[in-house]
Order: sequence, then structure tokens, then C-alpha cells
Amino acid sequence: MPPIAHAAGGCLFGLAYGDALGAPTEFLSMEQIRRRYGPLGPADLPGPPDAPALVTDDTQMTIAVAEGLLDALERPPLTPERVLPHWRRRFIDWLHDPRNDRAPGNTCLRACRDLDRGVPWVRATVHDSKGCGAVMRVAPVGLVRGLTDEQRAGAAQLQAALTHGHPTGLAAGELTAFAVWWLREGMDPAELPAALRERCHRQRTVYRSRWLEDLWRRPSGDGASRQGAADSPEAFIARGWDECLAALDRLESALARADRDADPCLITGAGWVAEEAMATGLLCFLLFPDDPVSAIRRGAASSGDSDSIACLAGAFAGAHLGLEAWPAAWAERIEYADELARLARAWD
Repeated sequence: MPPIAHAAGGCLFGLAYGDALGAPTEFLSMEQIRRRYGPLGPADLPGPPDAPALVTDDTQMTIAVAEGLLDALERPPLTPERVLPHWRRRFIDWLHDPRNDRAPGNTCLRACRDLDRGVPWVRATVHDSKGCGAVMRVAPVGLVRGLTDEQRAGAAQLQAALTHGHPTGLAAGELTAFAVWWLREGMDPAELPAALRERCHRQRTVYRSRWLEDLWRRPSGDGASRQGAADSPEAFIARGWDECLAALDRLESALARADRDADPCLITGAGWVAEEAMATGLLCFLLFPDDPVSAIRRGAASSGDSDSIACLAGAFAGAHLGLEAWPAAWAERIEYADELARLARAWD
């Protein structure tokens, strides 16, 4: 299939729409969501029609990743040496932004504070964290044309690694970026789970040392002790791919049931960690591959990290269907509309 028209705009705005729809439901039970919004979840952007529909740190950090990419690509090719200082600066700017008051994740705050203090990123990152911050902001890496697979994979893992040093966050970040890329280039959504599974197998022992430096030597998964450290870079990264494969197994089980009315977190997980956010966001999209609003409503009407789940569902749906698939009136209501439109023009 040919590339999708206005896929970058569809992806970025869809991400923000899902984020805004899911924000008010994030800490509600399914019973509370159904009582407040009905069985299908929120149907429209939150807030009064004459005020911006507010997003969370998910969209804010996505914009930071996108801006850093644009900065680096002013002098191609994309390399870790070129993009790293831009991402560091953009993350620090986000840390100090007065609008950074949307209950941002502790991992992102902790790592960005250390980046702000000048700590090298391999020490600043939270090594045992695989939180959903690793994937919620990676979509721009999947929108850039002209990258090699190595550049796309390395950049996706590096943006995750700046705050989340666990190998599963790195692998899930790469898979999410490639899902966005494949969808914007016209892949049939039905082919996506198998393509992601194949990438897990092919990349299982590939450690991208140019992008990740010696991150693998740091402990991960078992607190701060050496008990959690890997014996080799290959063993370190394989752990992440194996956990992502398990998440894809759960995704396929959920798709086999194809229950559009059930809480999407029941099988694929609540989305607080990277591989679950990726899988549950994909589930919401794949249950409604041609109905983007229903996809993000399903993500918002969930018992887990609903803003991140709906945000990812919106990114996938928008990359697949383009900007015109979303309600036209939403583009003027969403917070950061001008920034999102400018970034969309850069990659559309």
C-alpha cells in the first residue's frame, strides 16, 4: 500500500486527542467510568468548548522528543552524538516548564533533574524502571522519513534510555516506533502483530552500543544491587525483547477474543509499564482499526493508565488513517495545537 496521506498530523494529533480523553479517567475504576461516561467511555474532548482541551505530560514529552529530532536533523545524518544534546535540552526545558503540572511520572522527573545537574545520561537514567514513559513519547521517531532501520531503532531506544534504563523499556520503545513507521507507510493493521513479533526475534541479542554506551553494565530489574546486572550486553537486551514477546502473546490472546466491550487491561495489562502500554494501546487500535475515535474511547475507558493507553492508540490510529480521520473541530480545541501542526508539517 502507498504511504498514508497526512499520517504525521494524524499520529501527533491523535496522540494528543487520546491523551486528553484519557486524562480524566486515569484513576477511575471501570464502574466509575461507566457511571460517568456510559459504557463506551468519554465521547468528546474534555472541558468547555471555548477553552483548550488539556493534555498531560505524555503529549508534552512527545513534543520534546519531536523538537529534539528536528533540531538534530538540521544537520543530518541522525546520530546519537547529534541528537543527545538536543534531547537533553528539551527534556530539561520540559522539567522547568510551568505547564509541567499534569502529574508527570516520578521516573521522568528524577532522571530529568539529574540531567539538569549535568549528570551523564547513563547515570541519570533510572536503571530499574521500565515505566510507560519509555513508549508514550516515542511516536515522532516513527514519523521521520529517510532513516535507516539502525537509526530508527537506536533513536527509539535512546529516547527511552534517557529516563528509563530497563531493557524492556528500550525494546518496547523500538517496537512502538516501528509500529508507527510501518502504519504510516501503509502496512495493513492485521499484519502488525506478526511483524512486531518477527522484529523481537531478529533483534533479540542486538545491543546498540553506539546509542546506549555502557548502559548494560548498570543493574536493572532488581533494585540497585548487582543481582540485577546482566552478564553481557546481549543478555541485557534479550531480557527486554523476551518481556515484549510475552506482551505480544497476551495481545494475540486478547485479539482472539475480540471483545470490544471489555476492559482492555484485563489481558494485556494496565499499561503502567512499557510493554503493557504498548500492547494495550495496540489492542485498542486493532479492535477498531478503521474507527479512530472508538479506539481512543476504548483506551480512555480502561482500568489502567488510561491517558497513556489512549495516547498510544491515537498515535497508531492516526498514523494508519491520517489527519482527516479525526473530527475536524478537535484540531482547534486541543492544547498545543500550534506546536502539533508545525511538527506535522515538518514530516508530512
